[in-house]
Amino acid sequence: MFDYRTFATRKLVALAPRYLPFADVATPDLPLSRLLRLSLFQVTVGMALVLLVGTLNRVMIVELSVPATLVAVMLALPLLFAPLRTLIGFKSDTHVSALGLRRVPYIWKGTLLQFGGFAIMPFALLVLSGYAEAADAPRWIGYSSAALAFLLVGAGVHMVQTVGLALATDLVRTEDQPKVVGLMYVMLLVGMVISALVFGALLDVYSPGRLIQVIQGAAVVTVVLNLFALWQQEPRDRNRAQQMKVTPPVPFAEAWATMMRAPGMLRLLVVIGLGTFGFGMADVLLEPYGGQALGLSVASTTKLTALLAAGTLVGFGLASRALGQGASPDRYALIGAAIGIPGFLAIIISSQGAGIPLFLLGTLATGVGAGLFGHATLTAAIRHAPRDRIGLALGAWGAVQATAAGIGVASAGIVRDVIVGWQGATGTAAQTPYTVVFMIEVVFLMLAIAVLVPVVTARQKQSHTLGRRAPAERNSASSNPVEVP
Repeated sequence: MFDYRTFATRKLVALAPRYLPFADVATPDLPLSRLLRLSLFQVTVGMALVLLVGTLNRVMIVELSVPATLVAVMLALPLLFAPLRTLIGFKSDTHVSALGLRRVPYIWKGTLLQFGGFAIMPFALLVLSGYAEAADAPRWIGYSSAALAFLLVGAGVHMVQTVGLALATDLVRTEDQPKVVGLMYVMLLVGMVISALVFGALLDVYSPGRLIQVIQGAAVVTVVLNLFALWQQEPRDRNRAQQMKVTPPVPFAEAWATMMRAPGMLRLLVVIGLGTFGFGMADVLLEPYGGQALGLSVASTTKLTALLAAGTLVGFGLASRALGQGASPDRYALIGAAIGIPGFLAIIISSQGAGIPLFLLGTLATGVGAGLFGHATLTAAIRHAPRDRIGLALGAWGAVQATAAGIGVASAGIVRDVIVGWQGATGTAAQTPYTVVFMIEVVFLMLAIAVLVPVVTARQKQSHTLGRRAPAERNSASSNPVEVP
């Protein structure tokens, strides 16, 4: 009898490496199912990001009537832990345990921080909003407990993502690290999309009780998925544990100084900051721009997030395939920034009469550019670090990237509001505040390119020199054969 399930499984396995740019990272010792299970920690990170930046942002302002300024401050609190990603990554590199585990203890600590933050968050928000049932509670309790909740979730997200990516790169060969990084970030996008749909459906009919159920349900799902993701992922190594006890770890300051002395590391961090700031400012303004400048409906502007995510996924795929074949990450970071510039220019021109199709094309292009840039710079950071300092390198990338993205989002809102206030007195066009922000992004991407061009040019000259030298060396060797005694 013909076995349809076996036939379908074989077809899926055969198609995966061809059409999924990350599937060929799997090996007999590290099957794709294990990698997908590990990537569930990115799903919980995406869920937390959607809940904080998307769902709670709207609920606090609209349903709970919390002042927008206070909401912005609460959402910015997790950024306080972004610079600590470097220290977290370093600690996971040098952690000493009886079983030789380095990454798992820190991922578990981050999971508990996320759970604790989500556990107290809904009650803190109800007190903060002055909800009738919590009216007797002092307002300072609402402020302090809400701040604590956001800090705990932010610290947990930074810890889980930094150390989880380090664990993923530990499990694969050096040449496969770009592919596994791409897979992890695809799962982050998947987690964000699924979480947005689920939260939207659950909170379609809002009530304080439903808000408590959704947030605390997210806390439980976070623990369950992260436990499942971590199960038997990091190999135990007692020899490493004994060696680390005998040889004390290098101090963080010394390890940081050593990494920064690596050729091009400082330049790379500058590029990450400039490019992330350039791409990040538009995150909170694309939908309002589409509504005010182009007259798109709420349903239409909501789809922009999916379009941007699709472009980012394409960028991840292209970068993963090229970098996995040995391409230069500096070159692809430059290409990503270069794609972003015409993307933002297309978005600007769309409100000058070019129309909605050009706006959608520009949004897609910026997503592709951001995906290429993010993947390439992360791969470059990994390749700059020794094998035993991957966590430190990932922490440095994450610290700069998260800080620049947060500052970019905040700056975009400030610039937009300042120009809107000035606009009321001068009567300028509705798209003017957004155009100014998009032009600032173009400038920062151009600065990132200016920093990258000398590096890419030097690498190309070096490769050309080696290419010309190789035939000459072969000819010399053939004309002067070595005599074998």
